[in-house]
Amino acid sequence: MSLLKKISRKDCIKILCNKFGFIIIRQTGSHIILKKENGEKIGTVVPNHREIKIGTLKGILRLARINEEEFSHFQ
Repeated sequence: MSLLKKISRKDCIKILCNKFGFIIIRQTGSHIILKKENGEKIGTVVPNHREIKIGTLKGILRLARINEEEFSHFQ
């Protein structure tokens, strides 16, 4: 069973920015691009949907190089 649950885009972006140090770079269509620099450039894309499904959230976290367990503590 996954530790993650459905989450709104606002909450997802808030957690990524406040807890993991990402910043919003731009929005292209319905995708919000975030990045973080800590020796290497790491980026991820959050779709501009009201609710982000678990599979999509897993993809966002994979791009951001964040462990699901670590992210689930902030949900």
